[in-house]
Amino acid sequence: VLVFNGEIYNHLDLRVRLGASAPAWRGHSDTETLLACIAAWGLPETLRQTVGMFALALWDRSEHVLSLARDRLGEKPLYWGWQGDALLFGSELKAFRAVPGFRSVVDRGSLSLFLRHGYVPAPWSIYEGVAKLQPGHLLAMPLRDGAAGAKAAQPQAYWRLNEAVARGTVHPFSGDDAAAIQALESRLSDTIGQQMLADVPVGAFFSGGIDSSTVVSLMQKLSARPVRTFTIG
Repeated sequence: VLVFNGEIYNHLDLRVRLGASAPAWRGHSDTETLLACIAAWGLPETLRQTVGMFALALWDRSEHVLSLARDRLGEKPLYWGWQGDALLFGSELKAFRAVPGFRSVVDRGSLSLFLRHGYVPAPWSIYEGVAKLQPGHLLAMPLRDGAAGAKAAQPQAYWRLNEAVARGTVHPFSGDDAAAIQALESRLSDTIGQQMLADVPVGAFFSGGIDSSTVVSLMQKLSARPVRTFTIG
């Protein structure tokens, strides 16, 4: 059972990669793709194969394990914590405040971090007993025997940038300026093309800077119809 907030940009490639182990597809959703990959490969390997932004909660009904996971760079937030024997998790802290009896006690250590950095870094949050799941991490909590075993579970990294560099999957660029421009446009075009595949209509916000203008330019290059754009004054 999956609760999923985000988008998997390479989910069509993942469907092809599943091959003979793919189920009879019932729709075109990346959420369905994720579930099929998890069933075939397990959650850790599925996370390593995905390209996207996400926060998710997976409940394994046979093993009674709840798993929480967050994308590599933490584009989507995910908070979790215990209130007694009750496990709480959500994408926003205001969801916790809606829980009857939630103790919204400010963590003074986190307040100090906020005053020092201008934000509360992961894995802390502003509330005592509530943590942010760190980017690129997976937390698997066994719940068959109650809360005791689950409380002992700790988040584990499924991806780290320095390890990706060490494995040779991330390479420092060594070409000249012309090659850098060509490589950048190629990489941006590939990435933007993937992110234009969505279950809902896609548009773009103009901020007035070169970055959003470049993104929309490449979107239009890849689209057969006019791209919808917006700005705010």
